[in-house]
Amino acid sequence: MTTRRLVLAAAPALLAAPAVRAQSGQAGAQAPWPGRPIRMVVPYTPGAATDAMARLAAQKIGERLGVPVVVENRAGGNGSIGSQAVLQAPADGHTILGSASVHPMARQVMKAAPYDPVADFVPIARSARGPLVLVMDPARPQRTIAEVVEAARREPSRWSFAMSSLGAAGHLSAIEFNRVTGSNIEIVGYRGTAPALSDVAAGNAQLMFDAALAILPMVRGGQLRSLGIATPARTDLAPDLPTLAQAGLPGFEFYSWYGVWRPRALPPAIVARLHEAVAGGMREPATVQRLAALGFEPVEETQPALEAFIRDDVSRNAALLRLAGFQPE
Repeated sequence: MTTRRLVLAAAPALLAAPAVRAQSGQAGAQAPWPGRPIRMVVPYTPGAATDAMARLAAQKIGERLGVPVVVENRAGGNGSIGSQAVLQAPADGHTILGSASVHPMARQVMKAAPYDPVADFVPIARSARGPLVLVMDPARPQRTIAEVVEAARREPSRWSFAMSSLGAAGHLSAIEFNRVTGSNIEIVGYRGTAPALSDVAAGNAQLMFDAALAILPMVRGGQLRSLGIATPARTDLAPDLPTLAQAGLPGFEFYSWYGVWRPRALPPAIVARLHEAVAGGMREPATVQRLAALGFEPVEETQPALEAFIRDDVSRNAALLRLAGFQPE
């Protein structure tokens, strides 16, 4: 397998929040936090699932802390440009990162990542997770995974996976697909979800895994054909869609997940407030209902549990990359 190179969420002050004291530039001096609008940097383009989940988290933070949260998209460098901008900002709790499961994988997929995503960042909270859906070019005659695998083995040059970003859930699930089916379908990198899906719909790439939020509208509109969803059981979101296990890939489960990070130097009191704002906001009944309609569910866990989850997730995904012979770019 080869891999080619590749709004504002200004919420009203619904809840009055007590101020947290944060260290200022002067030794020993403290200032109320949040003392001004918070900036959430999203290191990818607007419109995809990562951006949508970041904006929802930003809205919840704004509502619970009583300040506007401005979402700033800074795409490029496989997410490194926006992430580096967060590290370079003052560690005072007014600049945070809204990203996805791809963020902790930076050192596994980039030769010269400008930071260590695990050592330099600490996760505040995961906001939600959503299952991946496998789709294909609707003009192709194949209707099942077995037919796809047979055709790809017979004419490998006519098949490719599109992926939105190195190390993203869609990239890793394509590697796993090749592994479990014994295929060697090329995985092609794109600059985001939208251009990747557009190329699959146009027939320039043939297959793609991505979150239900981005994919299902195009499936329902006939621009893509779905082969299955990577969940253990059928979902109410798309009850007519078989699981990938039912479609011929036993045990195949993959989720994309989304969260908020901060530089490691941020004071613990601020981190605790941000954690409560994200985790509590995403558990609100109306928000849970909204997430379900989009194919997501909130994730409830403590910060220590989250850090342990990310260590395990990175270890599993790094092993998958090694099995595939992937070389960082």
